[in-house]
Amino acid sequence: MKKNKYMLILLVLMFFIIISGKLIFLNVSKHEEYVELLSNKTEIYVLGSSAPRGRILDRNGKVLVDNVGVNTLFYNKIKGIKRSEELVIALQLANIITIKEGDLLDLKAYWLALNNDGRDLITEEEYELVEMRKLKVSELKNKKLERITMDMLNEFDSYDRKAAYIYSLMNNGYMYQKKEIIKDISMEEYAMVMESNIPGITGEVTWQRVYNYPDTLRSIMGNINNIPKEEKDSYLNMGYELTDVVGISFLEREYEEYLQGQKAKYLVNNDYTLTLVHEARKGYDLVLSIDIDMQLKVDQIIKDKILLGKSKSNTEYYRDSYAIVSNPLTGEIMAISGQRYNDDKTFSDITSNIISSSYTIGSAVKGATIAVGYKNNLIDIGEVMNDSCVKLHLVPEKCSHKKLGKVDDTKALALSSNYYQYMIAMRLVGKKYTPNMVLGASKEHFDIYRETLSNFGLGALTGIDLPGEQKGILGSVVADDLLLNLAIGQYDTYTPIEMVQYINSIASKNRLKPALMKSIMDKDNVIVQNTYEPLNEVDLDDIYLDRIRLGMQKVLKEGTGRGFTAQKLNAVGKTGTSESFYDSDNDGKADVATITSTFAGYFPSDNPKFSIVVITPNISHKNGKDGSMYYGASKITRDITDFLFENY
Repeated sequence: MKKNKYMLILLVLMFFIIISGKLIFLNVSKHEEYVELLSNKTEIYVLGSSAPRGRILDRNGKVLVDNVGVNTLFYNKIKGIKRSEELVIALQLANIITIKEGDLLDLKAYWLALNNDGRDLITEEEYELVEMRKLKVSELKNKKLERITMDMLNEFDSYDRKAAYIYSLMNNGYMYQKKEIIKDISMEEYAMVMESNIPGITGEVTWQRVYNYPDTLRSIMGNINNIPKEEKDSYLNMGYELTDVVGISFLEREYEEYLQGQKAKYLVNNDYTLTLVHEARKGYDLVLSIDIDMQLKVDQIIKDKILLGKSKSNTEYYRDSYAIVSNPLTGEIMAISGQRYNDDKTFSDITSNIISSSYTIGSAVKGATIAVGYKNNLIDIGEVMNDSCVKLHLVPEKCSHKKLGKVDDTKALALSSNYYQYMIAMRLVGKKYTPNMVLGASKEHFDIYRETLSNFGLGALTGIDLPGEQKGILGSVVADDLLLNLAIGQYDTYTPIEMVQYINSIASKNRLKPALMKSIMDKDNVIVQNTYEPLNEVDLDDIYLDRIRLGMQKVLKEGTGRGFTAQKLNAVGKTGTSESFYDSDNDGKADVATITSTFAGYFPSDNPKFSIVVITPNISHKNGKDGSMYYGASKITRDITDFLFENY
């Protein structure tokens, strides 16, 4: 027992010797390191007011969005400054600068600051309740504010009211933070403030966005603003300050992490003066695949053709048109335009609708729907059918736009035979056509069509580098006649950007993400390069895809698209005319049956260089005085393709 006792004592002594030695080692050899670490824990750092965002450039280096420096006044709180001294500063500024007056809460806070914090507004009994913790300090403050009457505030003149607003800005946020008082102050007022040498007031250059082409692409460039309240925590976790300005929509938002500059960093000294740690860094530049010269021309062509259309019959509801030019082998977008003709005879940029507004496209999608026939062994290459009409049970007769006679698979595309597509749909269901038949279409048959369509990019998100993309609308009703409508592009709706992905899939056999970003640059160094990776390969044998291309080539040589492009372009494409409905009185209900005209194509056929999609909604309607129709898509397509051929 004694031996065990001595061993235990020895072990305890050894433990304390080891711990003591370790503490001595840390205190002596690591003393300076730990002092520095503890010192850093108490140091306060602040960031500068702003750093310029990266520019946005076109593919040729032309600056689309830049920054302009503006004079900005800041307040830096002086250590130990009294409230009365800050009130003087606020009044001094109010007598020099042009600034808005404070709101009711600002005025009340200002009144309290001038009147001993409103002590006379509270009774002794109420103060005792606070000491007894029966009344909260916040409740006491609310009582003060409630007891400040309008008569009290009406004693303030205009300078006091401006000073009240300035005073509120001076005391917003943390004590050691710089407070922005006014941005974009006039040079004259800025000089007067600087000459007045007002304590704590400094002037700096901050940055605002400037748009060198304000009338084009404005809706997809996006906007910058304060951090949205609902995203506050997310931005704070990323190191942002609540006062930061960030991209809140479209390209500015999509590429915020690159465009946002890095602010200067300062160490806050004990007297609240600042020591620069590192200077501000401009954000990286965003280089777009857009060619601004091409873009401006496409904008102008659309506007001209809308104006031409408005001079024709039955175009009362024709207001909008869209056109997109892209590289069919990469998906990069070179021009993208949506224009709206307003009641006051001006135009608005509605390019952002290209990713969110969808339309019934019509026969332009038949390049994908005929693939259902090839893929499921429902038609043979070169199979000939005698174009006719189809009559289902309790459904009006359905025909092509005219009698086309005998057509094979390529001629069915060239002349836009609806009958050929109807037969594919019926064979998919497993039925042979007989007049007044019940087809028996099921959801499975709709799904087969939609799976093939989405493989080309129709009815699916394209992945374009813009936030807020929406898919077109997939019809929810399953019915025999609606399956036939789906087969000719008269049921589901698709966005213009889906149509771009679709035509590029036919050209390249790859479903490519449409892309606006070409690269991210730091001066002359590439930070990010777009590699244009495909989302999927079109699930169709080359022999069938070549038949689709051949048929769509015939569209422009001898079919419904003859005249859409010059023959020398050797283009491939498909036209579409569809029926839709328009809300003519803005009551939320579609009340007028209208016609939409569409084109999707690329050229040249053997080595595609450009693809183009044009959509002209509501170009005509069925209640018109005559049956005339303005084919806006044809005219826009011809002018754009001629321009591309001659200039690129």
